[in-house]
Amino acid sequence: MDAIPTVSKAEHVAQRLLDNIIKNNLVPGVSIGTEAELLEQFDVSRPTLRESLRVLESQGILELRPGPKGGIILRKPSINILAHALSVYLMVDRVPYLDVIKAREVIEPGLAAEAAMNGTEDDFATMEQSIERMKGAKDQETFLAENRFFHQAVAQASGNKVLEAFWGSISALADGVEYGVKLSESNQQHVVTAHQSILDACRARDPRLAAERMEIHVSELETLVRKRYKELINRPTRVFNRTPRS
Repeated sequence: MDAIPTVSKAEHVAQRLLDNIIKNNLVPGVSIGTEAELLEQFDVSRPTLRESLRVLESQGILELRPGPKGGIILRKPSINILAHALSVYLMVDRVPYLDVIKAREVIEPGLAAEAAMNGTEDDFATMEQSIERMKGAKDQETFLAENRFFHQAVAQASGNKVLEAFWGSISALADGVEYGVKLSESNQQHVVTAHQSILDACRARDPRLAAERMEIHVSELETLVRKRYKELINRPTRVFNRTPRS
């Protein structure tokens, strides 16, 4: 029989801390207490508490600020934390990059459909502004960053936080930036046209058409990889850098 995983005392305290955060409806930016207060509250040793805090810090839940104006501050976890954890899991299982691309192809059409139903005029204006910035992008890095911003805007417009989180982690692994995938000038023009067509479908409040256009659009990355980056198809997923991209 497999051994039953054990939870260390520090991990147990970390879970209790997280339970308290949820129970008290604390919001990012507030202090969860001083070290002295937490030691008294949980009745543990200082090393155990500090290890617990480091656990939550590594998960992006807490920020430990040193100095007299510092403290133990609650923060909103970055989607990069989730992307990193997922990439490690997929890398250990040697899941090929192509499978990550295909997962994105499943998620994004659903997001586009929901964006067509739930998106606001402000959401659509954000997408339109992104398209205009893409047209004026002078370099590859700027274009790819704006490309990701547009897809993020669609995800946010969907109003579905669960799918948005899935998109955030999968997209970070699938967009090809980590693997050196680049878009030619022709590819870039095609992306701009595709984004405009998706926005038009969303503004028309046509979820079926928005999903169809997004499905065609995101499948083009798979086509590009199969054509110009064949060596990546079966390459195991690369571990995603948790540091946010500039």
